[in-house]
Amino acid sequence: MANMQQRNGLTDGDTQLGECGDVKAGGSPGASEEDEEELEITARTNNTAEIWQRGANDSGAASPLPPPSSASSGFSDDDSLHCDTAQGLSVEQLVAAVQTKGRSGLVAEYSEIKARPPDGSFNHARLRANLPKNRYTDVLCYDHSRVLLSQLDGDPTTDYINANFVDGYRQKNAFISTQGPLPKTTGDFWRMVWEQQTLVVVMTTRAVERGRVKCAQYWAEAEGGSQTNGLFVITTQAVEQHPDYVISSLLLHNTLTDESRDVSHYQFTSWPDYGVPLSALAMLDFLQRVRLSQAAMLAALGDTWAGHPRGPPIIVHCSAGIGRTGT
Repeated sequence: MANMQQRNGLTDGDTQLGECGDVKAGGSPGASEEDEEELEITARTNNTAEIWQRGANDSGAASPLPPPSSASSGFSDDDSLHCDTAQGLSVEQLVAAVQTKGRSGLVAEYSEIKARPPDGSFNHARLRANLPKNRYTDVLCYDHSRVLLSQLDGDPTTDYINANFVDGYRQKNAFISTQGPLPKTTGDFWRMVWEQQTLVVVMTTRAVERGRVKCAQYWAEAEGGSQTNGLFVITTQAVEQHPDYVISSLLLHNTLTDESRDVSHYQFTSWPDYGVPLSALAMLDFLQRVRLSQAAMLAALGDTWAGHPRGPPIIVHCSAGIGRTGT
């Protein structure tokens, strides 16, 4: 339980989008939103110790370094992570531990985790130019693992997006956890997809829930529709409807280079905000489809992909990028 709340902790692979993934979780479970999307940069009265961040340097200056990518250095032993399974619990031991702790014990453990101060810096997220790019003022990026965008026209303020790399058990930078794009950051979102060569985007929220905007509509929902976000034109080539999720096949066109790539968009629609899905089977089916899609699209790249054998990072987001994304 404790490790699941740590942004650098590893969790059971069966609950992850990759074969074995870890989660950077955080945020305030009862966070509120403004009804107007442009005003979703909310100010909440949380204690500093309750602020959870998702990544770089101890300096607050924007970095000119090229954005890190799972494809940047090719595959090496350093790209795979060793799991010390001796430190974990068996299923039987976990069940026994939960039964021993009981409800009060689990609540106490959660409270202890929540009270821990952040263990990293988040200077870039607090820069004046970057603050409006954060959906919530108390959900910030750790500097050390944030995703760096390439700078536009040499402007150091254009390399920021509220997103962090997340390691898997068998792959560094296996995932990217990020917030639901704001209207002003949809172009940055697709720039991240392009620069990281992402094949699969996973969305675990609806754009609007309980009358509140959770995420900008950054792709066209209808088959054959298209929209422009920043440097990119996104065309929806096909839509596959399921009871609990929607799969959209997108064509991402870079107007700067005149290149196009296929991207699969998976939206899980049966996960209520501040709740859990009614059935685990739907989520397990969803996860399996995501894994199969990543594998198939990676295979289609053939020799053009020189990065990790498991492919580029899968981008996962909800609204804040910590709750449903972390789970």
